[in-house]
Amino acid sequence: MAPWRPNLVVRSLDQFLLFIIILLFLCSSSTCFATSGEAVALVKWKDSLDMNPTTHSLLRSWNLNSTHSTSHHLYNNIPCTWVGITCNDFGSVINITLESSNLKGTLHNFNFSSFPSLLTLDFYNNSLYGSIPMHIGNLYTLTFLDMGSNHLSGNIPSQICLLTSLRFLALAENYLNGSIPPQIGMLVSLEVMYAYSNNLSGSIPVSIGNLSKLTVLELSENKVVGSIRNEIGQLKSLTTLYLDANQLTGSIPVSIGNLSKLTDLDFDENKIVGSIPNEIGLLKSLIGLYLFDNQFTGSIPVSIGNLSRLSSLELGGNKLVGSIPNNICLGGKLTWFTAGDNKFSGSIPKSIRNCSSLVVLSVAGNQLRGNISAELGRYPNLGYMDLSTNKFFGELSENWGQCPKLTMLNISNNKIFSRLPPELGKATRLRKLDLSSNLLVGKIPKELGQLKMLYILKLNNNSLSSNVPVEIGMMSDLETLDLAANQLSGPIPMHLEQCSKLLHLNLRNNKFSGIIPFQIGNLLSLEDLDLSKNLLVGELPSELGHLDKLESFNLSHNNLSGLIPFMSNELLSLTTVDISYNQLEGPLPHIKAFTEAPIEALEGNKGLCGNNPSLKPCPTSKDKNRNQAVIAMIVSISSILFLLFIIGGILFVCQKRVRNMD
Repeated sequence: MAPWRPNLVVRSLDQFLLFIIILLFLCSSSTCFATSGEAVALVKWKDSLDMNPTTHSLLRSWNLNSTHSTSHHLYNNIPCTWVGITCNDFGSVINITLESSNLKGTLHNFNFSSFPSLLTLDFYNNSLYGSIPMHIGNLYTLTFLDMGSNHLSGNIPSQICLLTSLRFLALAENYLNGSIPPQIGMLVSLEVMYAYSNNLSGSIPVSIGNLSKLTVLELSENKVVGSIRNEIGQLKSLTTLYLDANQLTGSIPVSIGNLSKLTDLDFDENKIVGSIPNEIGLLKSLIGLYLFDNQFTGSIPVSIGNLSRLSSLELGGNKLVGSIPNNICLGGKLTWFTAGDNKFSGSIPKSIRNCSSLVVLSVAGNQLRGNISAELGRYPNLGYMDLSTNKFFGELSENWGQCPKLTMLNISNNKIFSRLPPELGKATRLRKLDLSSNLLVGKIPKELGQLKMLYILKLNNNSLSSNVPVEIGMMSDLETLDLAANQLSGPIPMHLEQCSKLLHLNLRNNKFSGIIPFQIGNLLSLEDLDLSKNLLVGELPSELGHLDKLESFNLSHNNLSGLIPFMSNELLSLTTVDISYNQLEGPLPHIKAFTEAPIEALEGNKGLCGNNPSLKPCPTSKDKNRNQAVIAMIVSISSILFLLFIIGGILFVCQKRVRNMD
């Protein structure tokens, strides 16, 4: 055994410590050089941007000449204190976060290879343009990439699929085109993918089924074609799937039933065909199901009643048939149900009657029938109700006045035989009320004047009678008032003057009488005015010439008389006019709508003339003088002949008397 030598041990320890010091120095130096390279790369990219005062001020700290108190000059270029930059403990850049920084420029001068430790690259909501460089694939450690809400164009580079550590990828709201890279399935760590609102085309890659950790996939508002891949059913971690507003065809794969964690499914505005699969009922976590504006056929699967958490169900604009399932609101959480423009028949299910959670209900444009007062319940949260164009009958319930949040009520084009309930006036948040094309009778209740937020009121094509209540003028926000084709009578209410925002006024085909009130001329926003087929008399008020935004003007089939008072510099927006079948006379206004009007719009009057091919020219001043002279001459000659006749008669009588005396 060799003897122990203390000096040798000490010498060995000294050499080891020296080695450690040299190693630390080299490591420190390499970190400094790496950090210096990152700083240079950042400044080079900053200098390539289209600088503006905001950007210049924000990135002022990005400066290689900045100094810090340190013992080594290489540390002068460490960017860790720069705006938007975060470093790790070794001084390497790990996060570049510059969202909403008003950056404008390209990524062509961004040296991705200079950032070997980068974890986060966030350029969200800027004005970056140009293509995404393929060198982005050098960011092997990247976990978060957000380039959404910019002006980027070109293809998504396939090299982006080399970022196998990526967990978050956002490229939404750009101008990217081309297909989704077929290698997208290599991003096995990906949890969130946003690529909506681009111009992406091609089909969904088969490899997307490899993204087993994906929770959110949003490809909305693109031009993606082909069918929904069966491999979608392999994404068992998915909670959100948005493929709406594309050009997808084919049917929904039955594998969709595997997505048990799905909360939101949106396939609307595509060209998807076939029936809604029964497997939809397996999505027990589903809260929102959006399938509107497709070409679905068949009936709603009964299994949809299993979705006890369902809050929103939108099925409108398809070719669905049959009845609406009775269990549609079995979970009691349905707030939004739209199924308009299909071919549904039968009655509204009882679960809808008891669905007090409803906020929106639209079943317009179907063949539903039933007594409307019995089919519907009370909905304290209801804001929007559209039952139009069906076959409902019965009476309007006073319960509509107990919907304090109701803003839109449309029951037009049905067979409602009823009076208008005064209680409607209690729904004071109503903005649109359309009860047109029914069998309504009786008066318009004055209580409707309490609907001061109303901007559309359509009661046309009914059998309403009596006068229009003066309270109608209290609707100061009213933009459309359509009372056409009723049996309303009395004068046109002058209180309409108070509806200063009125754009469309239609009182056609009623029994209104009296004169046109001059106050109509104070509705300066008016674009369409139709008073035709009434019993109006008198002259046209000159104030109508103040309606300089008027586009359509119909006074036909009344008993109006006198001259048309408009001047050539008035009603310049007018494009359509009809004054036929009145007692109007005199010259037409020198306005294009009058001078180019067809004969059908002018016929049946007393004596119109003017610059229109359908009318005789109005007489000139010379013609008038000549006519006056001729008339004067005729009158003079007639007078002389009349006097001669009288004198002759007198002489004849006198001579006869003389003869008798003889």
